[in-house]
Amino acid sequence: MRRNKKELPIKIISHRGAPGHRPEHTLASYELGARHGGDFIEMDLVSTKDGRLICRHEQEIGGTTDVASRPEFADRRTTRTIDGREVTGFFAQDFTLEEIRTLRAVERLQDVRKANTVMDGTYGIPTLEEVVELALSLTEELKRPIGIYPETKHPSYHVSQGLDLEPVLVEALREAGLTGPEPKVPVFLQSFEAESLRRLAETELPLVFLMAPREPWTQYTTPEGLAEVASFAHAIGPEKSMVLPLAEDGDLDEPTGLVEAAHEAGLLVHPWTFRSENHFLPAPLRSDGGPDEYGGFAAEYEAFFEAGVDGVFTDFSRHAFLAREYFLEAGGQ
Repeated sequence: MRRNKKELPIKIISHRGAPGHRPEHTLASYELGARHGGDFIEMDLVSTKDGRLICRHEQEIGGTTDVASRPEFADRRTTRTIDGREVTGFFAQDFTLEEIRTLRAVERLQDVRKANTVMDGTYGIPTLEEVVELALSLTEELKRPIGIYPETKHPSYHVSQGLDLEPVLVEALREAGLTGPEPKVPVFLQSFEAESLRRLAETELPLVFLMAPREPWTQYTTPEGLAEVASFAHAIGPEKSMVLPLAEDGDLDEPTGLVEAAHEAGLLVHPWTFRSENHFLPAPLRSDGGPDEYGGFAAEYEAFFEAGVDGVFTDFSRHAFLAREYFLEAGGQ
């Protein structure tokens, strides 16, 4: 399978919604990401005690909700080992959905995104079903498809807790008419774990194998490894330095060749994560402002578009949209 030109233009994946403007993984953030030009609402899924899928970056919810300030939940603080790492805090699996609904979201990156902290306590914690409903509603209103891009978060850990993510996700998608070769809106399903993707194959939806720049994922960056990935996935989602690493001077270096190799294996490439603040940009692209000021983000997008990526995970969908429009108008492919 070769890269399908019908996939153009480059997909804008609203990473956790629009967390550069609203606290991440809230309906307000998801909606704004779509209104800013995003093609997909990207979300991370974890399970509650009663097996409901909610949208949080991790099972530990103390850093993104007000749970730590709620005296009625003080006894839920505990330490768990997730994927070999000890984590202390409050975990979604120890709360029912009814209890989760009493919590409010807070800004995770409070030092970089100070403006978002004024919205702490404003928004609730959405379920998968609520995000699906939002995507369908926005598709109708905006007269263009707004897809969803769910990630199974730490799926093997959830299996060990008797809270398998995949069956619940598959059933929810099926009930919403979002499985099969022609879902109501576009859907990509993503995971860092190959086994989770294999368990999702029955949906007949495109599957994305997420990759970090360390083992075990780097073993899949060779032609042989990518051929193996192509046996269970349709795309890769590499951390962006795996596509364009940083040189010694902090600037973007030459492409690694991963995009070309992935395309040769028939895989699309959706790198993560693009952020517009100086804090996250390559050194030469930073402006004279502080870490929370915007820098030369357009140049970063252009470099990745030139490298041939098929989509980008971004915290700033509007910036990605404008960069894509300029690139395509200038004749980029």
